[in-house]
Amino acid sequence: MKLGKVEFCHFLQILALFLCLSGMNQAELTRSRSKPYFQSGRTRTKRSWVWNQFFVLEEYMGTDPLYVGKLHSDVDKGDGSIKYILSGEGASSIFIIDENTGDIHATKRLDREEQAYYTLRAQALDRLTNKPVEPESEFVIKIQDINDNEPKFLDGPYTAGVPEMSPVGTSVVQVTATDADDPTYGNSARVVYSILQGQPYFSVEPKTGVIKTALPNMDREAKDQYLLVIQAKDMVGQNGGLSGTTSVTVTLTDVNDNPPRFPRRSYQYNVPESLPVASVVARIKAADADVGPNAEMEYKIVDGDGLGVFKISVDKDTQEGIITIQKELDFEAKTSYTLRIEAANMHVDPRFLSLGPFSDMTTVKIIVEDVDEPPVFTSRLYSMVVSEAAKVGTIIGTVAAHDPDASNSPVRYSIDRNTDLERYFNIDANSGVITTAKSLDRETNAIHNITVLAMESQNPAQIGRGYVAITILDSNDNAPEFAMEYETTVCENAQAGQVIQKISAIDKDDPPNGHQFYFSLTAEAANNHNFTLQDNKDNTATVLTKRNGFRRQEQSVFYLPIFIVDSGSPSLSSTNTLTIRVCDCDADGIAQTCNAEAYILPAGLSTGALIAILACVLTLLVLVLLIVTMRRRKKEPLIFDEERDIRENIVRYDDEGGGEEDTEAFDMAALRNLNIMRDTKTRRDVTPEIQFLSRPSFKSIPDNVIFREFIWERLKEADVDPCAPPYDSLQTYAFEGNGSVAESLSSLDSISSNSDQNYDYLSDWGPRFKRLADMYGTGPDCLYS
Repeated sequence: MKLGKVEFCHFLQILALFLCLSGMNQAELTRSRSKPYFQSGRTRTKRSWVWNQFFVLEEYMGTDPLYVGKLHSDVDKGDGSIKYILSGEGASSIFIIDENTGDIHATKRLDREEQAYYTLRAQALDRLTNKPVEPESEFVIKIQDINDNEPKFLDGPYTAGVPEMSPVGTSVVQVTATDADDPTYGNSARVVYSILQGQPYFSVEPKTGVIKTALPNMDREAKDQYLLVIQAKDMVGQNGGLSGTTSVTVTLTDVNDNPPRFPRRSYQYNVPESLPVASVVARIKAADADVGPNAEMEYKIVDGDGLGVFKISVDKDTQEGIITIQKELDFEAKTSYTLRIEAANMHVDPRFLSLGPFSDMTTVKIIVEDVDEPPVFTSRLYSMVVSEAAKVGTIIGTVAAHDPDASNSPVRYSIDRNTDLERYFNIDANSGVITTAKSLDRETNAIHNITVLAMESQNPAQIGRGYVAITILDSNDNAPEFAMEYETTVCENAQAGQVIQKISAIDKDDPPNGHQFYFSLTAEAANNHNFTLQDNKDNTATVLTKRNGFRRQEQSVFYLPIFIVDSGSPSLSSTNTLTIRVCDCDADGIAQTCNAEAYILPAGLSTGALIAILACVLTLLVLVLLIVTMRRRKKEPLIFDEERDIRENIVRYDDEGGGEEDTEAFDMAALRNLNIMRDTKTRRDVTPEIQFLSRPSFKSIPDNVIFREFIWERLKEADVDPCAPPYDSLQTYAFEGNGSVAESLSSLDSISSNSDQNYDYLSDWGPRFKRLADMYGTGPDCLYS
């Protein structure tokens, strides 16, 4: 009868369980044949109960407690007078004992991988006295292993790399599986390895788990990554064993097994001749299937007629060959160039030299295109010299430029005035001759750097630039003078021949051989009796005294004219005056006081007193001015008539009247009915700034009197109002409706002879009503005066 895998596994478990139970039965307590003995003094009792080691099978799945073994003592006669107790690891919780029979049972499922053995202690006690009848003894319960754990790859999944083109048997990586079962018992922990996926490229050692290559010449460029599945199985790989798997990702690393190759045998590029030096002409690249350092390459020009005109370098990021210009291109000189370029790997692997040379060649043809170029000067920098004494119009030099194109267009010249703001120079537009336009001064500007522009006549947009440096040569046009302002003093007690000052001179000119100055006194000072001058012949001179003693009271200051001549051609001279003050000196000859007034002031007032007097005078003047100013700024008293509303008849300048319907600025009721009482009212369109205590009221009186008093009141209010606006105000009080009590106020009929109105009183109202008086007055002298 054949057994399947499952049935065979169950059979092995039953067989192992049977063997364990047989061993435990044999491990029951056996009574010792020895008898206890006593010895006087020191007594040693021989143990009267022993047993062998207990074993119990793990992972017991039964419902009843699992029998482990039995304890028995020779003292036990079977009458129930002895009881057994158990202590130690797992006592009462895992292991229990029948205190009457000594049978030990396991109440829980045991796992050897959690704990492989338990140490317990057993003792037999007298049931009545509860005293030990046997010494306490220790024993061990070992958990017997079964194959209940599969192998596990604790470090998986794995990644590894191996160089491409590696020979068969090259080690890739080692995998390791662990089995928690007991390696000392049976084959439960004995693992073998096998490959489930990844053949025929890789293999694995069954015992060690080392993965190796199984095929030669695996090419990364064809396939660079493989996924392997490795199995580990216990029970030495036999049927019924448990297994575990892991994945291994193997990447083929690159080697330099591919030479560079240009995609094309030749290239052609067009470039304009105006392309600047160092500009990129083209980029070419040789293909290389390798990566990283194995794909690094270098380019070089090995042949062609452009070796000195072009160069090639490599772009480290893209591995492209970059062709750049080394010299300026000129279509008129050469229209094309041919280059032979080689690309080669920088890191060659000797193992693959048999695959061929790791380099390649290509041809690059560069066509130069003609462009309209600006004129070119014969020299990039012209150096010219001119004397600062040159007259206006003097020729300094000539510049020349030409059109480099085949058309050879004529050229016109000009000066860039941004480089010659003062317009010192001119240039002939046709010949390029540079001349002076102003007088030059080397001391102001020794070198002039100007830019000359050359333009094509046919295309003025094409402009070439030339640079001219004009050096101004020196001429002797500056007379010498004192090197500084000298403060010379002479002591009153000076002796004849005493040196009082050493002087030197400067000259703005710059002669080629340096300055040489000559010092002397002027003719009128040569015979003075006070001082003399000695030329030291080193561009300095010394001033000495000619007599003994000087007095400030007689003369406090001396002026000594000194004549200085330079060595230029022609020589120039100047007279400089040296001021010498007479001073009172101490014993060491150091000046103390140099003012002649020191002898006069003691007789009168001192300097401090004069200053104090002057300060007092100034203070008094300031006080007087302040008082006068305050008096002039005294304000006149404001006049207010509290009984009248001075603002009632004032209308804003920018207001536009609303005709007879406008009742905001003035109450028209008084004009419409002259007999009504006039009550106190205020303007509704303007808030008055000053409120008055009372307002006058008018009762029914003759018509002319009402208008006269009304206008007179408003006149006085306007005259005394300090806040009245300066602009004129015009308000019309005419009413043209039917039945108006006031009738028409129009001035059109006022001048007629039939009018009974008399406006002569307007002449008495002042200059403000002069125009009305002239228009409505009846006197012959008033009309149109």
